Amino acid sequence: MKQIPELSKINYDSNGLIPAIVQDAVSKEVLTLAYMNEESLRKTLETKETWFWSRSRQRLWHKGETSGHTQRVISITEDCDRDALLVRVVPSGPACHTGKYSCFTRPDSPVLSDRFAILNQLEQVIARRGTEKPKDSYTTYLFQEGVDKILKKVGEEAGEVIIAAKNRSPDELAWEISDLLYHLLVLLREQNLPLDRVLQELQQRHGGD
Repeated sequence: MKQIPELSKINYDSNGLIPAIVQDAVSKEVLTLAYMNEESLRKTLETKETWFWSRSRQRLWHKGETSGHTQRVISITEDCDRDALLVRVVPSGPACHTGKYSCFTRPDSPVLSDRFAILNQLEQVIARRGTEKPKDSYTTYLFQEGVDKILKKVGEEAGEVIIAAKNRSPDELAWEISDLLYHLLVLLREQNLPLDRVLQELQQRHGGD
């Protein structure tokens, strides 16, 4: 675990609780908002899986204790006032009790206008497919087949890009590069490597140019 809050400095509310925002460490999408008390935070740190305090049931609960959809904790950081936590995780399944990838997922979510944001949107869609595993989904199929299949597709799509470029066909090239980018994002997800890490590498290489 990369970052650990100082337990003695956490500011719990009058009920001994602190809100915990759970975020997918790879896609950066917010998965859920839950609450922790001192005991659940300690158990989270000890087991490196999320534990929360259920306000309705008035007891500790281990995420995935019945569904098996546990969340491996990558880091926990507190905000500037130390009265809220950001818990970055790698989920093994849906975060929401409805079976959705995120408790905040809505079918009518607005489409971001920034064209570059489509890569982040696609990364989040791929992350949802990887956890929800809907039937008849090509992305689900790739994850089920495993890394060898994904690597094979990356290689095939790279070859298609080369052919399209040799053909001097802009439309064909745009189509094939789109396919390649999609399969590369699937590979990143399979490897638990966020797109941000690749963008940071590009920025480090070319930020001064």
